[in-house]
Amino acid sequence: MFPELNNLLNTTPDRAEQGKLTLLCDAKTDGSFLVHHFLSFYLKADYKVCFVALIQSFSHYNIVGQKLGVSLTAARERGQLVFLEGLKSAVDIFFRPQEEPHPLQFLREANTRNLQPLYEFVREALKPTDEEEAACRCPVLLVDDLSVLLSLGLGAVAVLDFIHYCRATVCWERKGNIVALVHDSGDAEDEENDILLNGLSHQSHLILRAEGLATGFCKDVHGQLKILWRGPSQPTAPRDRSLTYQYKIQDKSVSFFAKGMSPAVL
Repeated sequence: MFPELNNLLNTTPDRAEQGKLTLLCDAKTDGSFLVHHFLSFYLKADYKVCFVALIQSFSHYNIVGQKLGVSLTAARERGQLVFLEGLKSAVDIFFRPQEEPHPLQFLREANTRNLQPLYEFVREALKPTDEEEAACRCPVLLVDDLSVLLSLGLGAVAVLDFIHYCRATVCWERKGNIVALVHDSGDAEDEENDILLNGLSHQSHLILRAEGLATGFCKDVHGQLKILWRGPSQPTAPRDRSLTYQYKIQDKSVSFFAKGMSPAVL
């Protein structure tokens, strides 16, 4: 995890909030560093994590995790991490018997355009046992990223239904958290992507939006991060509160600074 980002969000593994939906969004840049942050954050906080990884392989996340001080292999072996490797599963599904259930069942059946099998996988993965209740804290669902499901032919409504049922189980019933990444294509004609982003934005308690610089590539400033808290933390507080920082990604950390205040510029 990145300590500077924890400071901006005013959180630590010891006092992470529960029952929250966090939306990660990237536009004209790569926001995967946010996924790596939350994955390592919750593993260090001893949360039970179900990671639906639709972009990269397990080895990729494990290599980055080791740089951030966590071993995904060890977490999976002790039962703290349940990892669905979407790239591998998307191929394996076509070599399994037709009657065997699969989380990505919709890839094999043209008439199945819902994510109920994936929801069932998440529910079972985060189903608490007596041993896990003693060893781990609340469950977390992490998805990287939901935009892939749109690319595979699902509609935004089906993806929103999936998140709705996951929230009912993970956030409300089991007092856990959900973190999901969605790519903003920036295409005004991509209605499904807009519906998904807007729908998730209205449900989210926290939105982190990574954006590329309007001026283009810069070796010392890689982009800017907009942080939006939804809903008041206190009765007298305004409904929404937002901050914007620029950032630079380094090998094992990310540096944040106010706009125009990069050490390279000063």
